[in-house]
Amino acid sequence: MSAMDGKVALVTGAGGAIGRATAVRFAAAGASVVVSDIETTTGEATCKEILASGAKAIFVKADISAAADIGNLIDATVEKFGRLDYACNNAGFDGPVGPFLDISERAFEKVLAINAKGTFLCMQAEIRQMLKNEGGAIVNIASVAGLLGMPKLAAYSAAKHAVNGLTKTAALEYAKRGIRINSVCPGGIDTPMLAKLGQYKDKSGKTAIDTLAAAHPLGRIGTPDEIAATVVFLCSPEASFITGMNLPVDGGYTSI
Repeated sequence: MSAMDGKVALVTGAGGAIGRATAVRFAAAGASVVVSDIETTTGEATCKEILASGAKAIFVKADISAAADIGNLIDATVEKFGRLDYACNNAGFDGPVGPFLDISERAFEKVLAINAKGTFLCMQAEIRQMLKNEGGAIVNIASVAGLLGMPKLAAYSAAKHAVNGLTKTAALEYAKRGIRINSVCPGGIDTPMLAKLGQYKDKSGKTAIDTLAAAHPLGRIGTPDEIAATVVFLCSPEASFITGMNLPVDGGYTSI
């Protein structure tokens, strides 16, 4: 019997690298998985991968910056599986990379709408449903940019700091109601978002990815599965005394 047999997990942004790895790992642990993404093609691909493994899953398209979409997502979850036990709020948007003064108001608002407001709205809907179950666990995907300042990533850093603040606040409010809430703060992870840095090179020819990898004490970029493993652990009974944490999974980056 798997640790999460009979449980139901929801993963947003599940068509992307970290989201897909997390959804697949939840399924491997025995949970039925609600795969959600704004992109139908990638989201359905994740769902098909889980179904092919013999686990249970459905795909629900949703824009997390729209409250109505989130409401429909939770309704679809309960209609199909009857409950919600775990949620990983992974959907995000990196936004513009550039000097602080070059970031437009519109770009700033979009980054905050998806990363901060979207996580906030998801958490509200998930907590309301979990209270009906008398408990659950939520993991928000933040970033080391939510723990430190990040030059040329002002909007993203602001949004991820907001995610970490929401995590701590909600964890305190619902600790005695049986809901544990944590965030994972990845360092450099091998994702399409990080791949964008490959276009930036210094005078020696090193890409920004090379420089970032060297900045991690472990000397490398992390993998989506390393983040997924942490998320599923934080939702598991083994993490029953952990809540309100903004946990770096960053190869030592924030320890410098």
